[in-house]
Amino acid sequence: MYEAQQKPSIVCGAYCVHQPDGIPSPSLRPAAVAHAGANLYMASYGFLPTPTVDYHRIVACPERGQRIAALWAAAPRADDSALAAYRAFRQETAEQFAFLTRPVADGGAGIRVERSSSDPYADAPAMIEDLETHRRLRILATAGSGVSHPFLSDEENDQFRAVHDFFGHASIGRGFDRHGEEAAWVKHSRMYTPLARLALTSETRGQNAAFIWLHGGQRFPDQKAVLLPLAFTDPWRFSLRPHRADER
Repeated sequence: MYEAQQKPSIVCGAYCVHQPDGIPSPSLRPAAVAHAGANLYMASYGFLPTPTVDYHRIVACPERGQRIAALWAAAPRADDSALAAYRAFRQETAEQFAFLTRPVADGGAGIRVERSSSDPYADAPAMIEDLETHRRLRILATAGSGVSHPFLSDEENDQFRAVHDFFGHASIGRGFDRHGEEAAWVKHSRMYTPLARLALTSETRGQNAAFIWLHGGQRFPDQKAVLLPLAFTDPWRFSLRPHRADER
């Protein structure tokens, strides 16, 4: 294990409630096509229904994020012990992408995915509007970005970007700030098997923690094929902001 993993204790337990670090972006109306698509995919592939989660209240815990960022910094670029999880992740992501792009008449979500050489959306509402109006999802293409993955091909990386934006963000109406990314991880983690979820967590929670708490949100961290300690991959360990007065 990596040196920083000698103390993998969890700071926040399940449903830890605290004030968010920074102001979360406003909650959005989920894209109906993505919300329905996530439910259909889970039912079609045998994922059991999960208890209701208020995804709009999920926030990123700064202490947990700092611990994960330290683990990321200490980890090698690739670890052979992560290969089985990444193989499962690659296969399940391909299945999700096939469902995403399959015509509705054939049991899929019927979404057209387009690759862009620049960031295709100004914000999450623009992405949701595109999905709702055109059944189209544009993603930033990996090819030509100067960022390579030690295990996934550019095509496989693009497939994951598409399914994560659709199932993780658009289906719950959360944006791309640190809190929206945490909520998207919680949602999307329920759509992978336990083995594949280990790699998913590295690709989302791990990279986002490094981006925010290692690089100050100024540059994307190096992509790695490594695994976090199991305590950080538990999809039932996340933080919630307190209820506001108008929600009680």
